[in-house]
Amino acid sequence: MRARVLVVDDELSMREFLAILLDGEGYLVDQAESAEDALSRMAQEYYDLVISDVSMPGLGGIELLGRIKTDSPDTAVLMITAFTTAEQAVEAMKLGAYDYIGKPFKVEEVKVLVRKALEKRSLVQENKRLKAEVQERFGFSGLIGKSKLMREVYDLIAKVSHSTANVLISGESGTGKELAAKAIHYNSPRKNAPFVAVNCGAIPDTLIESELFGHAKGAFTGAFADRPGLFEQAEGGTLFLDEIGELPLLLQAKLLRVLQEREFRRVGGGVSLKADVRIVAASNRNLEEQVREGTFREDLFYRLNVVQIRMPSLKERGEDIPALVEHFYKKYAIWSGSGEIITPEALHALFNYQFPGNVRELENLVERCVVLGSRVINLDCLPQSVREQRIAARPCSEMEIPDEGMDLQAFLDTLERKLLVQALEKSGGVKKRAAVLLGMTFRSFRYRLAKFGMEDEDQDAT
Repeated sequence: MRARVLVVDDELSMREFLAILLDGEGYLVDQAESAEDALSRMAQEYYDLVISDVSMPGLGGIELLGRIKTDSPDTAVLMITAFTTAEQAVEAMKLGAYDYIGKPFKVEEVKVLVRKALEKRSLVQENKRLKAEVQERFGFSGLIGKSKLMREVYDLIAKVSHSTANVLISGESGTGKELAAKAIHYNSPRKNAPFVAVNCGAIPDTLIESELFGHAKGAFTGAFADRPGLFEQAEGGTLFLDEIGELPLLLQAKLLRVLQEREFRRVGGGVSLKADVRIVAASNRNLEEQVREGTFREDLFYRLNVVQIRMPSLKERGEDIPALVEHFYKKYAIWSGSGEIITPEALHALFNYQFPGNVRELENLVERCVVLGSRVINLDCLPQSVREQRIAARPCSEMEIPDEGMDLQAFLDTLERKLLVQALEKSGGVKKRAAVLLGMTFRSFRYRLAKFGMEDEDQDAT
């Protein structure tokens, strides 16, 4: 995409000279005869670069620079003047000018400075984009869902992020424990320092100590040089110890010492190193039970368990399934457009499915449908196991007719009304989702609401 440049100078000959020069370099060039004219143009159009004279009638170039950096801070600015003074140059640089050119200038000098100014601006914008992407991915938006249980998770993350307390994240596999750890890190004062993650269960016992603490040259066969461990790599940031329950007892003792003393030694090293690292640990196992069994140190457990965040399973927060499906669909689908992305039948099947693999399994299901070429997620693209569970009827509690008899219609009406209310509650008042929960069409659901006089109870539901 061609960069857009605005040339500001009260001399017509200078404006036209620079415009011709820059147009020949492939830039889109506009001209302004005064600072006021430039500000008017910038209110209507975004410019990647402004080249401005310093001395102009009315508002001067230095004042224009200050306005530009206030109103459009990403725009690069080059200042040009025939009367260069050290004071002017210093003031311009303090206000954010990329550089300062004195007249007369060389054509090649202008070309180089324009190119470098635009390159620097692109690097700054790319850095901002990457930071925004990280925040988007690992801030609270990295965790999808508005259910009560997920709101409780968000509240805890918000409270612990700005502290230095160790955090223990518990929950089944696939519930998003690492996402929660990243959300804590990227919402904390340590967000610009490294986030380092390690799965304690994926590294052999003989290597885990060296992996965590590093090793000194000659510490063992093959240690040909000093090697920093994960604690050093995470300096100033966060170290995420996933599956902490798999850590051997000997390493648990060494980890406890690091948490207590805030220092460690490399394997084979004789110098203690400081550990400015926040620990976030996670486990899908019951650590309290491991403590009772003697496979996990009680003192380490309490050191880690300053604050515990429990990630709910997907079956506990089924109302988040539609939002998760939409999120993963947008992640994997190569086509764009509005409209239905999942049929009511398929969504109903997902609601009934138990999801032993939790959110990770749901993501895989959505990716599977996209890979199979389904523009709309339907029953045909879902695995047989999901479809079969939908067909299986859930058993009702056994009940007997009272000896004195019963009013069957009144009983059924009461039950039906109760289920309608529950569906609305679980769907957050969204009637279309509530209809899906009950396996009926939206029209049938509206009919039943009207039947029991409930249609006006939630006018905002859609």
